[in-house]
Order: sequence, then structure tokens, then C-alpha cells
Amino acid sequence: MPAEPEKPPKTGPEPDSGFSDGPATPRRSGWRWATPLALAVCGGLVVTSAANSDGTDLRPGRYADLGSVVRAENREVDALQDRARDLTEEVADLGRAGGDRTARRYRDRSARVRGVAGLEPVTGEGVTVTLADAPDEVAETSEIEPNRLVVHQQDLQAVVNALWRGGAEAITLEGRRIVSTTGIKCAGSVVQLQGLVFPEPYTIEAVGPAYDMVASLDADDAVTSFRVDAARPDVAVGYDVQLDSLLTAPPYEGVVTTSYAEPMD
Repeated sequence: MPAEPEKPPKTGPEPDSGFSDGPATPRRSGWRWATPLALAVCGGLVVTSAANSDGTDLRPGRYADLGSVVRAENREVDALQDRARDLTEEVADLGRAGGDRTARRYRDRSARVRGVAGLEPVTGEGVTVTLADAPDEVAETSEIEPNRLVVHQQDLQAVVNALWRGGAEAITLEGRRIVSTTGIKCAGSVVQLQGLVFPEPYTIEAVGPAYDMVASLDADDAVTSFRVDAARPDVAVGYDVQLDSLLTAPPYEGVVTTSYAEPMD
């Protein structure tokens, strides 16, 4: 029989079966320390997240639409305004409790101007004006400049100013009383009023001489321009005026504290 060929000598280390009783290599020793350390760090992060979330979701679901965002923000503002109103009433109660003659004089003076300041409800005949963006089917097919297809801040201000000129005693926008410090501002596709945001359509109610206020609306150039666009089929923004025999404008419920500039010495 032919002789078996000789096997080449082994030059490398024996393969590690993982069950050696010999000393640990540096790599295995590093993993032995890294694994418990990683678990400890993860546990610490879990505890920290639980403490910070206070039992709530750290990544709450997104609102599905703009209306949900508006309603959530308005609820938060309403809650803050309720708190401010409660504190204002508490301050007023403390003031009424005082027996100082000067304090009573200032209380009587402020009571006389509450109505003018918009802090009392007003009821009577009036006018309701509704403004709205063009319908989607018109906006998608019209060749008119897109800005003419939506209600802007200046459109609302034009209606409000015309109503004041017509003798309005009190005006509300979306049920919120408009006072001397009220600012109407556009915020994207919504209108911001007293910290709240409102999507269209916009409802303006004015208590006062109804026919005089309608005549004032008809005489205003800015309102007339909007009314003409409302009659055009390729613009079709919403404009509606209704006479009301009885309207009630609620009192202003926002913060009444104002700030003003003072001359430097």
C-alpha cells in the first residue's frame, strides 16, 4: 500500500471552542463588562423617562387636522382666561371690602364706565354679517388671483369699522366682544382674536340701529369691493347680511390690564 501523505504542520493557534478553562482574552473580558453597563444605562433612561412624563405619553399622537389644533389651543386659552377672570373678581372683592373713601370713589367711577369699556352685556336689535372663503370647487378652477378667494384681516376690519360708523353699540366676532384694545390679525389660514384662533366662516354681530348699520356697510368702499367679488361666480367669496330683532353681545372677558408708554424724564 502506498504511504499516506504527511499532514502539514499547524502554524496558527487552536480554534477557540468557547469552553476553554484558560484565562479570558481581552475581547471577551471587555464584553463581560460592557453588557451589564449597557443594561444599567438603559434602565436609567427608562426611569428618567417615566419621571419626566409623569404618567403621560412622551410622544403624543399628532392632530389629524387644523380644526383639532384650533380647538385644542382655544380650550387652553379659555382655561387661562377663566383663571384670569377669577383672579380679577377676587381682586374686585378685596377692593369692595375696603372702607376707604378714596377707594369707594374710584370704584364708583369705574362702575360708570364699565359699559363703555365693553365690560357689560348689551342687548337690542342689530345686524349679523358672515364672511367666508370661496368654495373649494371655485378655488380649484378659478383663474382669479388666489388672494381674492379668501377672507383677509382687512376685510373683517372694514366690516367692523363700517358697523361702528353706523352706530353700533357693541360688536362681537365669533362671539367675542370687540373692545378698544382688540386687534384682529391673520395667522395663516385662520384669524387670531384675543389669543384665540378661528377658521372661516367668520360671523360678526353688531347691536345697534340695524338699518343705519346696513347703510354704512353699503357706503363703505372696501366692503363694497368684497360684496362685488361675492357676486362673481369665479370668485364667490361669502358675504351675507341679516337683520336681527334681538341680539346680545356678551361682555369682554379678557384681561383688562393695559400697558402704555410714559415720557422719559
